Amino acid sequence: MIQTREYRKNDLPEMIRIWNEVVEDGVAFPQEELLDPDTGAEFFSAQSYCGVAEEDGAVVGLYILHPNNVGRCGHICNASYAVSRERRGRHIGERLVTDCLENAKRLGFGLMQFNAVVESNVHARHLYERLGFVPLGTIPGGFRMKDGHYENICPYYHVL
Repeated sequence: MIQTREYRKNDLPEMIRIWNEVVEDGVAFPQEELLDPDTGAEFFSAQSYCGVAEEDGAVVGLYILHPNNVGRCGHICNASYAVSRERRGRHIGERLVTDCLENAKRLGFGLMQFNAVVESNVHARHLYERLGFVPLGTIPGGFRMKDGHYENICPYYHVL
């Protein structure tokens, strides 16, 4: 059974491994630099909240939650999700997004906004829309894929 919970320091090696898988894929996250034990610990501790999905005692996915902006826009949050390659397609992402929405509301955010969902990431887009996220349009060529070509991005929002 898959359970979600707040991350602990002993989760960091698996969180870093899973995060780096998505970065290495080069088709979803804007980051290009891989995390190491030091930068990973710093990165995850700087978030408003980090959740993990755990199955049979193993971390199989994670998310980061943080403000999308500051000041007058500080009530809008942003999140990113990563699922281990070998566990994708098993609805772990849905558990992560649902948990993230609950924690965002608990932390006092009023809206969640995704700035750059790659248009070809149809599984994520279908999940977000099924969970009530509203697409805002398309930004042509907003994401540079690992192979160097550009794809459209689709911003989304969800009222919490």
